[in-house]
Amino acid sequence: MEKRFIKFSPPDISEAEIAEVCDALRSGWITTGPRTKLLERRLAAYIETGKTDIDVDADPDRWKDRVACLSSATAAEELNLRILGVGPGDEVLVPAYTYTASASAAIHCGATVRYIDIRKDGDPITHMPEMDYDKLSEAITEKTKAIVCVDLAGIVCDYEKIFSIVNEKKTMFTPIASDGTPLKDLSSRIQKALGRVAVVSDCAHGLGGSRMFCGEKKYCGALADFTGFSFHAVKNFTTAEGGAATWKTIDGIEDSEIYHFYQLLSLHGQNKDALAKTKVGAWEYDIIGPWYKCNMTDVMAAIGLRQLDRYLGLLDRRAEIIRKYDAVCDELKISHLNHFSENAGSSCHLYLMRIPGFDEAKRDLVIGKLAELGVSTNVHYKPLPMMTAYKALGADISDYPNSFDYYKNLITLPLHTLLSDEDVDYICASLRSVMREI
Repeated sequence: MEKRFIKFSPPDISEAEIAEVCDALRSGWITTGPRTKLLERRLAAYIETGKTDIDVDADPDRWKDRVACLSSATAAEELNLRILGVGPGDEVLVPAYTYTASASAAIHCGATVRYIDIRKDGDPITHMPEMDYDKLSEAITEKTKAIVCVDLAGIVCDYEKIFSIVNEKKTMFTPIASDGTPLKDLSSRIQKALGRVAVVSDCAHGLGGSRMFCGEKKYCGALADFTGFSFHAVKNFTTAEGGAATWKTIDGIEDSEIYHFYQLLSLHGQNKDALAKTKVGAWEYDIIGPWYKCNMTDVMAAIGLRQLDRYLGLLDRRAEIIRKYDAVCDELKISHLNHFSENAGSSCHLYLMRIPGFDEAKRDLVIGKLAELGVSTNVHYKPLPMMTAYKALGADISDYPNSFDYYKNLITLPLHTLLSDEDVDYICASLRSVMREI
């Protein structure tokens, strides 16, 4: 084989994104403004319908106040928890097998994180490292306020099962009382309306993923109570950095009120953003709380608007690559994620494969041999209880044996839309060669 150099996850940026960014820069409006608001409405339409070509300006009231674009998925996850009223004394349940943001957002809020091991070898159909739902049910206590579910690699969790668990435990749940402040009052009303532990989705990988829910196809963002998306440079859909929060409509609470608090929390607690202050005589503003700075800019949103135009095609290309990888892994007797199942649709973000009988050393040998051939790979993920920060907080990987077993022989292959057919064939041939050698 003629040697190629395969990057692991470069961003797919076309001339359309570049032109839109240039237009944003020339417009004189580069912070949160009209492009960010348009992207929010278009994402809301996509999450509801799975379509990217809806004219949201034809009925703007239908789509506004349902998605809040922010500076990162971590910011979205933290603001989700803060609007839910999660704080000191509360517990948040998080998979042991995930990236740090799933847990750090809860820690930022002052809550205690409790880890849930995954099922042995992951979900029996998709092989996604999904939480052990029996262990999840057992872990819920009177202190539990939220469960963070992770749609890892773009494969969607079993939200019907998760909601059935939290509903079975409703009698253990006590909503917080309002302390008279606007945010705490909203949080109290949300917790009372839910009447149970909140289901929060870390959907950093999952934009465009779907699953049947109560007999109806639902897209990520319309499944959990609150959802956080990532638009980081390595994600399927990017704004360079960036993310978004969304939520399901809650009985008795207007979406516009929830959206307003995302704006407050993401912009220093200021009750008017820069766009609102441009109206004649509208300079005056108030600070409602000493909060955070994590808004999205119009420069970032410009990338996202044109990415969304292309997004369905990008997902189709990812699926084509996955089918080729599936064929070679099946040939080599390597276990892999099953992105395509009868009741769910994946966003095809990552390709995870596990080599039976291999340990960490032998797995790392494969990674090294592939690198020598020019193929960059990765591992998603090293479980949180193996990380220094979480060990310092008392986590011990020996308590999560299924997570460790899943990690120890796992390799993530490159999966992105800049791969040519020849690149994919080269990756497959390199994998065959390395496996024969080892």
